Amino acid sequence: MDNIKIRNIAIIAHVDHGKTTLVDQILKQCHVFRKNQIIQERFLDSNDLERERGITIFSKNISIPYNGYKINVIDTPGHADFGGEVERVLKMADGVLLLVDSFEGPMPQTRFVLEKALSLHLKPIVIINKIDRSDNRPQEVLNEIYDLFIELDADDEQLNFPVLYASGRDGWAVFNLDDERKDLSPLLDSIIDFIPAPENNQGTTQIQITTLDYNDYVGRIGIGRVFRGTLKKNDNLCIIKRDGSVHKVQPKQLFVFDGLSRTEVDEVTCGDICAIVGIENIDIGDTISDTDNPEPLPLISIDEPTISMTFTVNNSPFYGKEGKFITSRQLRDRLYKELEHNVALRVEETNSPDAFKVSGRGILHLSILIENMRREGFELQIREPKVIYKEINGKKAEPIEILVVDVPSEYAGKVIELVGQRRGELIKMETKGNYQKLEFHIPSRGLMGLRTKILTATSGEATMHHRFYQYEYFKGAINKSKNGVIISMDTGPATAYAIDSLQDRGRFFIEPGEIVYQGQIIGEHNKENDIEVNIQRGKKLTNMRASGSDKAIKIVPSIKFTLEEALEYIEEDEMVEVTPKSIRLRKIYLDPNERKRYALGKAV
Repeated sequence: MDNIKIRNIAIIAHVDHGKTTLVDQILKQCHVFRKNQIIQERFLDSNDLERERGITIFSKNISIPYNGYKINVIDTPGHADFGGEVERVLKMADGVLLLVDSFEGPMPQTRFVLEKALSLHLKPIVIINKIDRSDNRPQEVLNEIYDLFIELDADDEQLNFPVLYASGRDGWAVFNLDDERKDLSPLLDSIIDFIPAPENNQGTTQIQITTLDYNDYVGRIGIGRVFRGTLKKNDNLCIIKRDGSVHKVQPKQLFVFDGLSRTEVDEVTCGDICAIVGIENIDIGDTISDTDNPEPLPLISIDEPTISMTFTVNNSPFYGKEGKFITSRQLRDRLYKELEHNVALRVEETNSPDAFKVSGRGILHLSILIENMRREGFELQIREPKVIYKEINGKKAEPIEILVVDVPSEYAGKVIELVGQRRGELIKMETKGNYQKLEFHIPSRGLMGLRTKILTATSGEATMHHRFYQYEYFKGAINKSKNGVIISMDTGPATAYAIDSLQDRGRFFIEPGEIVYQGQIIGEHNKENDIEVNIQRGKKLTNMRASGSDKAIKIVPSIKFTLEEALEYIEEDEMVEVTPKSIRLRKIYLDPNERKRYALGKAV
């Protein structure tokens, strides 16, 4: 296809502002789905985890035919923890659709992805989505978007963006709120009119790989955009690696994106996005170029990790009962395989052959990896998350995050107090209807366990989002007044009788009948110290009867942690055991005498 008829556009938005739903409607209205094809909601969220959580984790490529044009659409993750993914895929685009909720306005991740797009000089189209909300405030949100563009040093051309009002769910977009609400053609026309066609750079072939796919039959598949020349099948080309080394290669198959599928072609024109098959050692950031004139494209810069965790093999008494991959060799192979396409991840060997230090962009970034591993059948244990410190001008520096909390006005004081205890500083405070929007700068280590405390203090009505801001000098110690834990002193099934009689000691994480082991954390103590309890204790049976002794047992429902909550909850001497069926909390030393020795050694 002539590159004048091609448009490459990325959709960027904060989590849950509706971009995947909007793409669904575009696909339906452009008749991309084949006859008799079952149309599922949130089509681009194809991964099980994405569908369950309602967030985009992996970027996707599709193309949409419209009035003789081919619109290549790149769906990007909205969460800052997947910054590595966003950074790369924006390189393939010439413009961006910035989607903003008509009530929430620009959020931390909106800022994050827009900053990346503006730095690459991409042309924006702004869509104020969810206009059908009863609490919408489009004019105020538009003013906030202009403020955000100015804050991010957008140039005059970028500030001259078209604005559309839309409802992704209902499938319409308009330039003015009074216009007839028919379909999404105003949005598609805007893409054709305002987003520039890719430059037709003549010369020798140049393509940069920005995403990897994998197929059991053909191996690794590189996806990228042709920046110069024409890419042809079976051409003798070379691949320029990140380290500067050059190797001769020959693409065996070329595919372009056609609707939701890929179509095999013999050549790809400049400006189009394609998938390359047949290059074994292909990697993200590699440039494929002409053999006689090997010119690398600028390297893709990737955000540095800010959080690290230690992954170890499962050595609990229940190891091997639920998973099929339990050895250190299998764990090592899986982590190094993840490095092939997860460029924001780092894996380091440790002194122990059974443990690996894994660093990433945040707890969500690493918990997605852990969740995928447990679904594949892995058993592993994870130590508590630690922030990665740096040295700046000879001083210790730590990662600082921008935290935004939307909370009912009556709870704002409690939230400010809780964040203040974690060395957070209030930067901005705005009123949005009955809600207050609070913006803080807070150390990354102060965020661990904060979500649970804020939800408890606000009766579950607060929503909080955060993103990495920058490294700053160490803010000082954080005094965490944390409750102790309740530990099982034996192995066996927990009894309802024991849980009932111990409920005044704290809150439990387990149900009656659940089998626990010695040293497993089964609840949270009301006081600051840890206690051991006999949770397997049964009621002594006698042949005597009395009207008051057989009182009905009433058990408070147990607390169930998600993986992220469990990782944020644990302390230095604790671990999370993850298996395909269970998430358990445990002490590192299961034997009480070893725990005492460890505590004494720490105190010295």
